[in-house]
Amino acid sequence: MFAEIKGKIEAGERLSREDALSFFQSERIHEIGELADKVSRRVNGDRVYFILNRHINPTNICVNRCRFCAFSRSKGDGDAYEMTIDDILEDVRKAKQELGRLSEVHIVSGLHPDWNFDYYLEILSSIKSEFPEIGIKAFTAVEIDYFSRKSGLPVEEVLFRLKEAGLDIMPGGGAEIFASMTRNQICPEKISGERWLAIVKTAHTLGIKTNATMLYGHVESYEDRVDHLFRLRELQDQTGGFLAFIPLSYQPENTDIKVPYPSGIDDLKTIAISRLVLDNIPHIKAYWIMLGEKLAQLALLFGADCLEGTVIEERIAHSAGARSKRGMGISEIVHLVRETGKIPVERDSFYNSLRIYG
Repeated sequence: MFAEIKGKIEAGERLSREDALSFFQSERIHEIGELADKVSRRVNGDRVYFILNRHINPTNICVNRCRFCAFSRSKGDGDAYEMTIDDILEDVRKAKQELGRLSEVHIVSGLHPDWNFDYYLEILSSIKSEFPEIGIKAFTAVEIDYFSRKSGLPVEEVLFRLKEAGLDIMPGGGAEIFASMTRNQICPEKISGERWLAIVKTAHTLGIKTNATMLYGHVESYEDRVDHLFRLRELQDQTGGFLAFIPLSYQPENTDIKVPYPSGIDDLKTIAISRLVLDNIPHIKAYWIMLGEKLAQLALLFGADCLEGTVIEERIAHSAGARSKRGMGISEIVHLVRETGKIPVERDSFYNSLRIYG
């Protein structure tokens, strides 16, 4: 069976659901990783991408209480916070000053019960007005759905107005795991997987590129992971709108789902199989925030070709016990990539090369 699947990969043929499940169940991690690295090199050569970016989470106040989330708070909680637009702009200014230049602002937030849609539009327009050169990656499909319900506007109109206000691309968060029974165990209040896919499809139709994610290592099965990957592949066949896929390793501390951290083997296997299955999504990201810097480096030899970026201050994963730093400097990222024998490439939000570190 393994030899047959290997032959398909080497011939450039698509994997089936059965092939993917067989690889998840296999213990031949080195061979799977080697195949994924060959495919990654076929797609992106020896290049590994990163971006000079700043993550901003405007509030942790959220109407949802997903069981896997340690970030959300209710109004009145001692550690609840709300950022003003001036606060957000100041964070962008500081990041640009610290790094010397900034290519992207990444904005994901709680579903605040009081903020109206116009406030989110003002966040985007204020950033674009002061920093027209900076790409804005903002608001997951879950947030888009919330804006639609709060404003009474259809999703298409919400996305159109966000784009006019300065939205460049959307992050891939909120996908979690699509399988309904599993999804209902970890986030019953969140939109369904089908709704997530429909909103992202609408974004793609409007010319808004997005990323995609999968949260793994909690209560899902290998079958759930395979189902998730193939639903993404099918949507990408229709729209071509996904730029990158980010497998998110579950961080269990301070959450209601008490399981061990996913093992390094599981992390590497998931990244490798993602590269092999998602033959139509150009980039696979090793999200060092959740993997840790050293395992993310190793993932660059298991099919990943992107290391996210500088981040500067990550809050969501660290609320759940992420053991990585909150941000990395340019020289550190470049060093991690070079140690793998690959070429560090600084990119913009759309994976256009800005600087190659030979």
